[in-house]
Amino acid sequence: MNIYEVLEQAIISDDIYLKEKLTAQCLAYCSQNEVSVKEDFVPVRFTQPSYANICTIVAPRELRTRKDFETAEGLASLVHSIAHIEFSAIDLALDAVYRYPEMSGEYRVDWLEVASDEIRHFKMLNDLLEEVGFAYGAFPVHCGLFDAANNTADNILDRMAIVPRYFEASGLDVSPQIIKKLDNKRKIPAVGKLIDILHIIYEEEIDHVLKGDKWFKVLCEKEGKDVSVYFEILERYDLLSKHRPHVNVEARKEAGFSCDEIKNLVQRFVSETFL
Repeated sequence: MNIYEVLEQAIISDDIYLKEKLTAQCLAYCSQNEVSVKEDFVPVRFTQPSYANICTIVAPRELRTRKDFETAEGLASLVHSIAHIEFSAIDLALDAVYRYPEMSGEYRVDWLEVASDEIRHFKMLNDLLEEVGFAYGAFPVHCGLFDAANNTADNILDRMAIVPRYFEASGLDVSPQIIKKLDNKRKIPAVGKLIDILHIIYEEEIDHVLKGDKWFKVLCEKEGKDVSVYFEILERYDLLSKHRPHVNVEARKEAGFSCDEIKNLVQRFVSETFL
């Protein structure tokens, strides 16, 4: 089995069921077999995200912020935005395997497991979206995660720092705040279901960030770099000034961040925002 051909097909497909089938095939194969790579294999640099034919892509500043979660459209817009993050995360997890064939079998299995989780997350959210009368693609989206993948395509250390240890870790900061805002509307059946889904995603995303943390540290050791290079990478990608004000200390510690790193993140945010 040439898993790289299968992965490429899974990454470019906008069919969630085909993504699910191909990801399961790759995970089953990689869990039981050594993977050989053709010497002339060169990963494709994707020019557009897989959802480009489903969703209208706009700049982040053009996205509307809705707070009227008691209306079907308002709730659907929130569910859609989270579903889009999960759909994007599927492709990023698959790309983490596809783009870096030099990595070990353990690495491949880790990120294929992450992709499987993200597929399940998307399907739960998409089912809820359809339940309230909408579908994936009903609202505009941005392609920030796709851009992050492209920007880090040539450097796996940067990829592990930026995607799991920055973007996914930022999700750990934000999710409890979203759940808290929704909690007083829990009696609305669809909102109650969304809260339950967000709890599942939150718990499993801790493991995803932990996997990213593990491979970030493995790569730092391999390249003879201190883990503090994380902050140099964030500065290079101009991400420190965009860090959210709330840092979920307990979740980040559970996901592998040291106390010093967490303190540094808080200090960097304060200095960028208030000083």
